[in-house]
Amino acid sequence: MTEDQALTEEQIQEFLNTYSHWELRDGWIRRKYATPGWPHTLMLVNTIGYLAEAGNHHPDLSVGYAAVTVKLQTHKVRAITGKDISLAEKIEETVLWQPAEDSALDGFPKKWVH
Repeated sequence: MTEDQALTEEQIQEFLNTYSHWELRDGWIRRKYATPGWPHTLMLVNTIGYLAEAGNHHPDLSVGYAAVTVKLQTHKVRAITGKDISLAEKIEETVLWQPAEDSALDGFPKKWVH
């Protein structure tokens, strides 16, 4: 598979079955993240921006006071590719991370990104 080859519906559905908060709509995979408020929204946007730049693959973002919507599609082929799935998985892994119960870290005391 070349890096810009469109994924099949079955491949996209496999991703969606694993990451249930993501959806396929209008040719994009997308997810809305809720945050505790503006400072966390900005941190989330910056984190996603960092990951996107590191991977050289860039999502479309919609930003509100306490929410960020991420939309991914490989613009070059106007379809979902492995690049989109890989970036979505990295975003999920990074922004939903919380310290384990037995961690020396306390974790944020209020509702975190979800």
